[in-house]
Amino acid sequence: MDILFLIGGLLLILLGANGLTDGASAVAKRFHIPNIVIGLTIVAFGTSAPELAVSVSSAIKGSADIAIGNVVGSNIFNALMIVGCTAMFAPIVVQRNTLVKEIPLCILASLALLVMGNDILLDKTSENVLSITDGLILLCFMAIFLSYTFAIAKPHPQPATQDGESPVPAAEEETEIKDMPLWRSVLYIVGGLAGLIYGGQFFVDGASGIARTLGVSESVIGLTIVAGGTSLPELATSIVAALKKNPEIAIGNVVGSNLFNIFFVLGCSASITPLHLGGINNLDLLVMVGSSILLWLFGVFFGKRIITRVEGSILIACYVGYTAWLIYSL
Repeated sequence: MDILFLIGGLLLILLGANGLTDGASAVAKRFHIPNIVIGLTIVAFGTSAPELAVSVSSAIKGSADIAIGNVVGSNIFNALMIVGCTAMFAPIVVQRNTLVKEIPLCILASLALLVMGNDILLDKTSENVLSITDGLILLCFMAIFLSYTFAIAKPHPQPATQDGESPVPAAEEETEIKDMPLWRSVLYIVGGLAGLIYGGQFFVDGASGIARTLGVSESVIGLTIVAGGTSLPELATSIVAALKKNPEIAIGNVVGSNLFNIFFVLGCSASITPLHLGGINNLDLLVMVGSSILLWLFGVFFGKRIITRVEGSILIACYVGYTAWLIYSL
């Protein structure tokens, strides 16, 4: 029964995220909101909605290890497994702006979480807790990141073509948004939200039940099964992009999702209720920081802004090794 709850909850989450994204995008397009803004906000939210649904549901139900393990595990899975698998399909070209600004920001976000999760070491308290204050600070970081995102999304003047017409920005051409009546858009949004809410509850119940049955801690379940399940949208998006000869999309997808997970998902979860880092230890947090640093190093030094198949295989091997350590330490 727990496995059915887990699978059924994940399907509801994925369907809900898809419906919410399509409906919200259609409404935004109807009110003439630029496609690039839709892509950087609604679509980005859609791929990270499973993590948000699971972590918030876990926080409300008192399963802090699943809430935090979901985010930490998802970020590790994104940086190592998703980028690694995508690079195995096709080498990934990393944009200079991503290397100079966005991946370092991802490293900084991971370090911030490492600091916030070390109350025993830094503040000499009795336990490590992400407090409501920590959650609000993370949400403030999210607001700053959104401001930066909108700033770089502003269209720049482009030279006119030979016939005197301005070219259409690439971002506008690449974003395809379904046209639908307003009533259907609202139905998609409501149905998507319902799928996320109930799917998140079923998924957390199933994961917690499996953990109890197997005698495994909720933190390990959160770092592995839950993290992998909620990262399926990012994995699917990246592999499809690689098959369509656009593997560079994977880096933006991963970096954006990782920042969203720490700043918004954990920010919202910790703002609702303090999250106790019971089974999530410094090694897990350091692996999350290290995965982002490794991604940056591969882009800067070894492949001249190209993540090759060999580097992709190294990233996959690192994730397999980390997972093996989790299983061995049970």
